[in-house]
Amino acid sequence: MRQKVVVAGVGMIPFVKPGQSDTYVAMGEQAVRLALADAGVGYESIQQAFASYIYGDSTCGQRVLYNVGMTGIPVINVNNNCSSGSTALYLANQAIASGMVDIVLAVGFEQMNPGALGNTFNDRPSPLDLFMQQCDAALPESVGIPNALRLFGSAGVEHMKRFGTPMESFAKIRAKASRHAANNPKSVFRKVVTTEEVMADQLMWPGVMTRLMACPPTCGSAAAVLCSEAYAKKHGLDSSVWIAGQALTTDGQETFQSGDLRDLAGFSMSRAAARQAYEQAGIGADEVDVVELHDCFAHNELLTYESLGLCPEGGAQKFIDDGDNTYGGRYVVNPSGGLLSKGHPIGATGLAQCTELVQQLRGQAEQRQVEGARVALQHNVGIGGACVVTLYRKN
Repeated sequence: MRQKVVVAGVGMIPFVKPGQSDTYVAMGEQAVRLALADAGVGYESIQQAFASYIYGDSTCGQRVLYNVGMTGIPVINVNNNCSSGSTALYLANQAIASGMVDIVLAVGFEQMNPGALGNTFNDRPSPLDLFMQQCDAALPESVGIPNALRLFGSAGVEHMKRFGTPMESFAKIRAKASRHAANNPKSVFRKVVTTEEVMADQLMWPGVMTRLMACPPTCGSAAAVLCSEAYAKKHGLDSSVWIAGQALTTDGQETFQSGDLRDLAGFSMSRAAARQAYEQAGIGADEVDVVELHDCFAHNELLTYESLGLCPEGGAQKFIDDGDNTYGGRYVVNPSGGLLSKGHPIGATGLAQCTELVQQLRGQAEQRQVEGARVALQHNVGIGGACVVTLYRKN
């Protein structure tokens, strides 16, 4: 029988620009200690740990956790591209739900370099080569643009062509992110920018994207302590927030066969994960109050409104114009400021999203608080590919 899994503790440190952070070891240790303190447990209670990162040598997770305690527990290192943090969360949830263990730690960290993401190993096939071949064929004019920007920008181009979406819609998303981030002390960028300022910023792809529409590389760490509801009650831990549904999906055949550039950026993969998570939770998108989704580019946030069912396919422009993605609207999307403003230290991102949503459901989000929030949705996608959608509920 599946055990009910609660999030007993969360913690994250402020995200910063590359070159301004401590080492991944120090950042990871700090986030773990914050999550343990929030849960009210010692590291000696933890039975398994999952450590998420993508830029680092093998067993970085052990190196971080040895600073916290050397208890001999299994430590599993997780690399699933940009969804690594949520994949660690998924594995922790699975381990507890199966009854194998009672209390588990998930930690994510990243010590990044400035500039666009690139391959570390250039003497072998890239895991993204099939994706880039599709981009080359569909939009040859984009060749030479950094790969991540090309993939998500191409998905945006597809939406613009299909539905007449203007570039201003992406700019409005970025401006909204800045307004939310102004209330988040852990965000990298807290300056409020207007739609007009986003549109006037440096062009990265004429007619498609400006620099402000892309998230920055950042450094940071976040962590969560998960346990069974029975364990929480036995030990007096907070069991108010629990995981009602969660799904991890990878690319299906449509990614390379549909001819739809949105699928190269995980559109169908995200839709499949959302449907599975909703089914597990026994709810629909209309019951969600607050969302943290993967806005690595403003274009992906717009696409994800539709893949998660927050609005109809093709309805994102109206959804944005009506203010249904912010306070006073239908949903509050990325109250943290999202990746666009908070930053995207890749291995930490999914666990930072978890931290924000748990605090929202507990009523601890201070100026960012979504009043009356009882159901939260987390979406974290990595190209190449993996998508994790998690639904949290408040008891």
